[in-house]
Amino acid sequence: MKRSSASLLLLAVLCVALLTGSGMAQDASSGSRAGLPANFDRTFTHAFAKANGVRLHYVIGGPSDGPMVVLLHGWPQTWYTWRRVMPALAAAGYRVVAVDYRGAGESEKPQGGYDKANMAADLHELVRAFGRTSVNLVGRDIGVMVAYAYAAQWPNEVARLAMLDVPVPATRVWNEAKSRPDPELWHFGLHQQRDIAEMLIAGHEYAYISDFYKKRAFVPVADEDIAVYARAYAAPGGLRAGFELYRAFPEDEQRFKEFMTRKLPMPVLALAGDKSNGPKEADMARELASNVRGGVAPNTGHWLPDENPDYLSKQLLDFFGAATVGSSTSR
Repeated sequence: MKRSSASLLLLAVLCVALLTGSGMAQDASSGSRAGLPANFDRTFTHAFAKANGVRLHYVIGGPSDGPMVVLLHGWPQTWYTWRRVMPALAAAGYRVVAVDYRGAGESEKPQGGYDKANMAADLHELVRAFGRTSVNLVGRDIGVMVAYAYAAQWPNEVARLAMLDVPVPATRVWNEAKSRPDPELWHFGLHQQRDIAEMLIAGHEYAYISDFYKKRAFVPVADEDIAVYARAYAAPGGLRAGFELYRAFPEDEQRFKEFMTRKLPMPVLALAGDKSNGPKEADMARELASNVRGGVAPNTGHWLPDENPDYLSKQLLDFFGAATVGSSTSR
């Protein structure tokens, strides 16, 4: 009886622990929903698709026959950075897709394939799976590089391209930033050290990403939102996959030199925060495209969708123009 009572007591303790753990897990997962706009889940749904051999997670919504806008985040973000931009685009009649690119968020984290031309192929195959032959692209940070690689490889399939707050490898602005000491770029060297970077940061993902975020922000970003990104990169393989983006830069530079022999034909919008890259983004975009519109977001740091979503939404809608219902394959 004593042994039976002890066993029952142990079982009860384990059940409480499991229930508590389950509740904590639910809290953690629901934390990514806490910062979403009201009724977000009524418009947008989560889905997965296999593209170019990798399983991609994306969030999609807006009129099914509206012209498509694909949103590509940067490091250390996920699709979540677009949460306050997506509703305005969908309300204007666009079919909106925010993707966790290869290695990020809930997307698969393979060992390789992080050169931006290949990541663009992931997205191209995903767009084709949607039955689209034309798309509007918006990228920020690493997402700019992927979006540029997409537009350079399939220029006739990109209606408009928006580039937010990062120089593209092999451009003059990129080369100048690399050639001089820049305290903002110290992380390039760290992230490119295979295994060492993961070893140093593992277990400290929130502290690292929070510091990284806050030092590049002008408008405060909520700790709860930063925690969403930190949890994503604390997942198995998350840090490795994120750092592989940086380790692929030498290959990106070589491929982009080839791409730059032909200027992009589609209209390009180049925006950056005035406390970040400012007018340099438009200068960089003019190296890549012949039809560039530039802009500088006031009182904004590096994280434009998080810091100034209203300004960004207005700029994107002005750039894309009125959505024409039924134009799903023509824009």
